[in-house]
Amino acid sequence: MKAYIKLYLEAYKGLSTPAWMLALVMLVNRSGAMVVPFLGVYMVKHLGFSLENTGLLLSFFGIGAVIGSSLGGWLTDKFGHFKVQLFSLTGVVPLFMLLPKLTTPFSLAIGILSLSMVSDILRPANSVSIAYYSKPENLVRSFTLNRMALNLGFSIGPALGGLLAAVSYNLLFYGNAFAAFLSAIIFFFYFRNKKGSVADQKTSPSEELPYQSPYKDVPFLVFTFLSILFAICFFQLLSTLPLYYRQVYELSEKSIGIILAYSGVVVFTLEMLVVHIAERRTTAANAIILGIVFCGIAFISLLVTKGVWLLYVSMFMLCIAEILAMPFMATVTLQRANTKNRGAYMGLNSLSLSAGLIFAPFLGTKIAAVYGFDSLWVGTGVLMFLTAMGFYFLMNRMKLHQ
Repeated sequence: MKAYIKLYLEAYKGLSTPAWMLALVMLVNRSGAMVVPFLGVYMVKHLGFSLENTGLLLSFFGIGAVIGSSLGGWLTDKFGHFKVQLFSLTGVVPLFMLLPKLTTPFSLAIGILSLSMVSDILRPANSVSIAYYSKPENLVRSFTLNRMALNLGFSIGPALGGLLAAVSYNLLFYGNAFAAFLSAIIFFFYFRNKKGSVADQKTSPSEELPYQSPYKDVPFLVFTFLSILFAICFFQLLSTLPLYYRQVYELSEKSIGIILAYSGVVVFTLEMLVVHIAERRTTAANAIILGIVFCGIAFISLLVTKGVWLLYVSMFMLCIAEILAMPFMATVTLQRANTKNRGAYMGLNSLSLSAGLIFAPFLGTKIAAVYGFDSLWVGTGVLMFLTAMGFYFLMNRMKLHQ
């Protein structure tokens, strides 16, 4: 036990104060993330939309995320990560307030698209900000700290959202708006005059990688495509899994929120330790591949038997998949970039996740409606194993620093 505690504390050693403050901003912001996990249930139960129409509308969230990620990368390289993050954090507030007023498919599609676009402008700017305020040797753990804050917030948000949804779905949207506004205030007052890490400021042009557009970096484009396949499968977590819990297991919104909150607690508790161990004992490539394999097993396991306990086991494996794959995907992306094109590279990295948000609900609900949830889980598992093989062959050809 003492060795475990020592290793756990060692994982946090050396992380900068700005990295902790960025994590705090994300914690507050994500603690209000009540809308997205319940958006599908809201449209089916409260607005009376069909399963297929719901999946189509949820895809607009992904479309907006793709636009926002691409635009966010360009804006970050042009105007800087501080201004872009502040714009995103404040810009979503009125959009969340407006969303419950939109009750037709067309108006809701426009609202979801706009909200997602402004929200995801934050992603590449936030990633560049993490790199800006972190020492190179702490970069992976700084990303991990930020993601831990996101997941802790995600454990709070859905749990609170499940309680609020039982009272009124409107409270979900207003709660999200309040959390975004509060996180913007914290971010502005701490980071408005904050300098970057000494290592980052002293990097000379001769030490940097040659400038190139990520859209001309063929190996990285393949890396992005494989990341999209992973995202399509993983983000069933936010679209079809809650619907599966509701329709197959007939769980209440409160019970669904508890399972989603459990996932946040697992990631928050284990991510820093697992990433720290992975950094010491394996490579970024192996960590990503293993994470993708866990993702496939998580969905296949839903076919083994029935029982609420199995939902928690499957969710635990999804958490391990996220812990192993996502932080190292971000660090591999930064290794391909220099200080002048970090925004563009991280924008493309964020775009891969956002693209998954487009196809995950659309394909997931379509397959579930036509062929059933079991077919969806089989297809997802098989696709993950093929994607893991693709990463294995690609990563052997990419030049990585770790």
